Amino acid sequence: MLPTRTPEKSYRSLDELQQRKEELAAQIRKDNDRFGTLWNSLFSAPKDASKGEMIANIVSKSVTAIDAFLLVRKLMKNYGFLFGRKRK
Repeated sequence: MLPTRTPEKSYRSLDELQQRKEELAAQIRKDNDRFGTLWNSLFSAPKDASKGEMIANIVSKSVTAIDAFLLVRKLMKNYGFLFGRKRK
């Protein structure tokens, strides 16, 4: 979520400016805590999976790797001349 931009406010004293600075610092700390928890939840350790889930995960990653290999092979065959390979 992008921050909303408030219209510029003119400050008449240093106290008003200091108060605004403290409000912004509190808001930044709150946002920092929220982003920290979101970041940590991204990289949390996975729960212990059963053997069936582990095998399904291995098969899924293998299929993805094979698919990527076949895609690169097809692209190199058709567009290899872009990467310095000569066309047959």
